[in-house]
Amino acid sequence: MSARHATVWPVWLVMLTCAALMSLPLPDALTPFRPPWVTMAVIYWAMMWPKRFGLGSAFLVGLALDVLQGDTLGQHGLSLTIIAYLTHRFHLQIRIFPLWQLTATVFALLALEGFILFWIDGVAGNPAVGVARWTQVLIGGFLWPPVMAIMDRIRERLEHRSTALA
Repeated sequence: MSARHATVWPVWLVMLTCAALMSLPLPDALTPFRPPWVTMAVIYWAMMWPKRFGLGSAFLVGLALDVLQGDTLGQHGLSLTIIAYLTHRFHLQIRIFPLWQLTATVFALLALEGFILFWIDGVAGNPAVGVARWTQVLIGGFLWPPVMAIMDRIRERLEHRSTALA
């Protein structure tokens, strides 16, 4: 097995964990404060490993999230594909930003995803989610630095393991 294939499965395990965290039932009072785990993971992996996590991967994760949450099929697939495309397009510039600027960029990407989902809900005739979508954007922006630190640790271990295998 090549080093490339040996290090891809943990990324999918992280995505599965994030999708599970997004699908866990919460009390009504806490639901608006659920972070967008999947979107943050897609942004991270698309930024740090663009060759291993592409647009197709983001679309598949989005479809899985739609199925798990019972949403309109394809809405998260579309939004995560757009977010992954923008992250891929500018990943070399984004990676060198200082943490505060990277956090602001992630906040903007999360807000864009919120607008895309809001638009899709409007086109599909679904009732508006309300404040919950925008509090999730704020929570995701505030949680980005620790989430990025955790993902960096995972990525560094995977890269260390893949260089040891090579």
